[in-house]
Amino acid sequence: MTQTTPALICLSTGGYQLAQELAQTMGDVEIHGLKKRLPDCAIAFDNTIDHVRSLFRKGQPIIGICASGILIRALAPLLADKWAEPPVVAVAEDASCAVPLLGGHHGANELARWIADILEGAAAITTAGELNFGVALDEPPRGWRIANPDYAKDVAAALLNHDPVSLEVEAGEAVWLEEKGLSFEDVGFPRIRISDRDVEPDGNELLFHPPVLALGVGCERNCPADHLIEHALATLASAGLSRQSIGCVVSVDVKANEAAVHALADVLGVPARFFTPEELEAQTPRLKNPSDVVFDEVGCHGVAEGAALAAVGGLGELVVEKQKTDKATCAIGRSPVDLQPVALGRAQGYLSVIGIGPGSDEWRSPQATQALREATDVVGYGLYLDLVEDLIVGKDRHESGLANEEKRARIALDLAAEGKRVCLVCSGDAGIYALATLAFELLDKENKPEWNRLRIDVAPGISALQACAARIGAPINHDFCTISLSDLLTPWEDIQRRLKAAADGDFVVAFYNPRSKRRVTQIEKARDILLTGRPAETPVVLGRNLGRATESLEVITLGELTSDHADMLTMVLVGSSQSRVIERGVNKWVYTPRGYEKKMKVQS
Repeated sequence: MTQTTPALICLSTGGYQLAQELAQTMGDVEIHGLKKRLPDCAIAFDNTIDHVRSLFRKGQPIIGICASGILIRALAPLLADKWAEPPVVAVAEDASCAVPLLGGHHGANELARWIADILEGAAAITTAGELNFGVALDEPPRGWRIANPDYAKDVAAALLNHDPVSLEVEAGEAVWLEEKGLSFEDVGFPRIRISDRDVEPDGNELLFHPPVLALGVGCERNCPADHLIEHALATLASAGLSRQSIGCVVSVDVKANEAAVHALADVLGVPARFFTPEELEAQTPRLKNPSDVVFDEVGCHGVAEGAALAAVGGLGELVVEKQKTDKATCAIGRSPVDLQPVALGRAQGYLSVIGIGPGSDEWRSPQATQALREATDVVGYGLYLDLVEDLIVGKDRHESGLANEEKRARIALDLAAEGKRVCLVCSGDAGIYALATLAFELLDKENKPEWNRLRIDVAPGISALQACAARIGAPINHDFCTISLSDLLTPWEDIQRRLKAAADGDFVVAFYNPRSKRRVTQIEKARDILLTGRPAETPVVLGRNLGRATESLEVITLGELTSDHADMLTMVLVGSSQSRVIERGVNKWVYTPRGYEKKMKVQS
């Protein structure tokens, strides 16, 4: 899968500082650093050549703050298809220039110019078309498609040679060509043809499809995706319109969580956008097939036609009126100018509740990292947001105090309901004593329509329990449980009952929230309950600030455990009666046997 977030490759401290400066302005980028020189970089790598090749194979744009030769030597063996390869730009460490090495017409020239503007340097553009015209025929504006990209070089060559080239505009506008002062003939070959029709280019024309069509759709709840896709494509085909000119799929907001609508948008490679019933009702005078039945159901007299018309605006027109099956409807509107989906209606809101782990970047899951990169807004306790600061540069940041969990969850849900892509950030694992359950509890109890339409996922993280266990050995390799000693939300009587059950069951026990300024004695009461079911010599692991610079790890016995051993940043891991301590010189490990000794053959 192609990854569109550029990777800034740094090999030195100077390169890292330049990358940080670029990231402040560019926003949605990743900083990758050579581990032996930049060990604290968010994404670190050991081998530059291997890492650059890996990014290139994934289709990720590469901005190397290094010598051009390094990137050329790394990527030369991989070069095969210029249409499929990601852009690659080399940036001088002194910020003097940005050089597009690969994919000049597919984003590299644009990246180089952007970087040069930020750094007040020069963009070393060498592609002939852009040097002469300031435009690349095989890199049209966003949303445009080329039916026959291989023919672009022939047309560009003709223009460079001052041969006559004609321009035929059947749909949309050709402003991006005309504003460059290019001279075109009225008729003749070769020619540039701009059309939203489903036609095959002849041998002497470069055919562009502009994003001027809005595909309005409606469907019954849980409509099969294949049914809607087949109906939409058939509607386009019968009208002789090209799917390549679809700029967006549009519908009413009650369909924002309809899987079939999103599947159709994915097939067409365009965004899905949604309008309120009130916005669609405003289109009623322009509808060809208004329906009182639809109005009674969703509050507007037409979904497919209304959405198509709302998308193309007052100067647009309905070119295909509602086409209906037993499960779905389609209609198509045409705009006189390029559609800009981001300005139409709103996207389906997306809330990702993520756990960033105990604090170390290497313990953060790729899913959580990707969610942070793609977010428009991040919500969380300020300290947790600071831990991922390099990933959220340029994003809207919403933070609140440690005790304001419900406020944070509500903010995240409401922002997502506005069509934004939101990350609700938790430490550790979002589903273990964190905010995932609160988000779903609010969703359950309040049943707000705008929340119910959201796409919500939970990105798991490494819990402090797992981090502590991994640091010390394998203490939770058999049955274990976790118990929070905080009685803010759970009555102390319930906590005591669970402690007694853990003692009776001889579980390894992880204590979350072991102590606060207000709660001092609970940990000692918990110790006494566990001592009813295991010996005082049972090992206890104390892990504090795990994964951070101030991390500490200590092993004591259950009999020694007091409230002075813990605070809210401490993970207390109490072994079972079977847990063991191994000491070998300076090394100390704790593990809990699973029963392998019954089939072990110990060799002396």
